[in-house]
Amino acid sequence: MRTSLCGRRCTRVARRGVALPVVLLVVAMMLVTSAAWFEAALLARRNADVVADHLQSFHAADAALVLCSRALTNGALAVPAEAAQFGEPQVWRRQDSFERQAIAPVAAWPGYVRSPQCIVEAWRIESRPLIRAYLVTARGFGASEDTQSWLQDLLVFDAADDATRAEHHWRRVVARPF
Repeated sequence: MRTSLCGRRCTRVARRGVALPVVLLVVAMMLVTSAAWFEAALLARRNADVVADHLQSFHAADAALVLCSRALTNGALAVPAEAAQFGEPQVWRRQDSFERQAIAPVAAWPGYVRSPQCIVEAWRIESRPLIRAYLVTARGFGASEDTQSWLQDLLVFDAADDATRAEHHWRRVVARPF
């Protein structure tokens, strides 16, 4: 009789000893899973913030480009001197030159580190030497100085039949000037 009582008691003790490691394993798996989901949520939030920041800088640059192009077309903006040589203007490509000559079409831009800026340069187009052309370059900022978007508009004024017609050729600058 003694062996049968010990066998039952030993089996119960053995079953109780297995339950604790199983419960601890399940809890550990739940903790690891929740930590992974938390990290994924943080990464998604950071990515969303970066995309939103770039969209804000793009819209700031777009607004500056529209305002400066409109002011140039209406004659409210000082027209730069005629370009001396053929080819695309290069002042906008140099950071220091852009900073010196840029204007801010709006005084303040809420939620951004700086107001958007633009610069206007005369452009002599070799294939169309009788027209007046200007390259308008705009830069918009996001929440940080490093988040920038650059846009350009080539404005071509063609005086035909005593009516000045303006052509707009828009482009996005992929790489920031140095």
